[in-house]
Amino acid sequence: MVGGYVEEATAFRDWLLRAAAGDPNEIQIMYDLAGARRLTEFDLAWLPGYEGSKPVRVGNAASEQFQLDVFGEVANSIYLARKLGMPGRPDSLTSIRALSEHVGRVWQRPDDGVWEVRGGRKHFTYSKLMAWVAIDRVVKLIEEHGEGGLAGQDLLPHLAALRERIHEEVCQRGFHPGVQAFTQYYGGEVLDASVLLMPHVGFLPPEDPRLQGTVRAIEKNLVRDGFVLRYGTEHGVDGLPGTEGAFLACSFWLADNYAFAGRTDEAEELFERLLALRSPLGLLAEEYDPTRKRQIGNFPQAFSHLALITSARIIGMHLPAALSEESAGAAPIAG
Repeated sequence: MVGGYVEEATAFRDWLLRAAAGDPNEIQIMYDLAGARRLTEFDLAWLPGYEGSKPVRVGNAASEQFQLDVFGEVANSIYLARKLGMPGRPDSLTSIRALSEHVGRVWQRPDDGVWEVRGGRKHFTYSKLMAWVAIDRVVKLIEEHGEGGLAGQDLLPHLAALRERIHEEVCQRGFHPGVQAFTQYYGGEVLDASVLLMPHVGFLPPEDPRLQGTVRAIEKNLVRDGFVLRYGTEHGVDGLPGTEGAFLACSFWLADNYAFAGRTDEAEELFERLLALRSPLGLLAEEYDPTRKRQIGNFPQAFSHLALITSARIIGMHLPAALSEESAGAAPIAG
């Protein structure tokens, strides 16, 4: 939608709604390209894997996980698409009512988190943040776009109260006074770069001292060789052995936070450092290994490229006016 591809974006929106049709309780976090739900995971033990990186797996067990954040991702995408001119759907009230009612039932449950960890469910801060986003975007769809007509208006008092309740809990339980940062999960001291998205979605203003403290903590503990890890692996939260490279999307998110805070020189420097990692075709992987100086993980990774587009837009908006004429009047992708 940001690039003007309304037809393609609308087609994907409709595909997503068809794939996820039915009871929100049965929505999966992923589907195959044809919209099928069964993605049973199994190992191919006879294959050595890339550079001995066993196990080689088919399918993805994460398709059976409970990830609370997906409801916020879907609601946010639909809201932003409508804001940018995508036509609504006649069944919008049914969809947003079902979504908001389901989030209202499940938001207090622990989940598997945005990183699809296999170390057990927790009350992940990012998951709760995105539950807030889900309710907030439904409220905005009703208030700003008249979704659901009078019936939608009747939902507003309840949804507004729920939105405030979730916001209050995340601020109280997601922020760790000892760490002076929003942490990975309630009560824990582990840092997680996903909370860098708080200003993107409008949860708190960038200048909020708690967000500034979070940026400082991540700079100190999650930045390696100029790039950002998604979380500290030494605590075993993800249930996996070993370490991993810097997660490229997270590095873009830090650049965004620099831009939000007026640190545009640092934002541009990190952004350019990330651009320099691209392949000759301009592609990015999921992660980067600063030691071996090569891209690793899934390649190409759409998550990294979407983060790049978002950063280019956000940094462009925060540059001096003479350098950002094309960005004048633009709205943040996730704001």
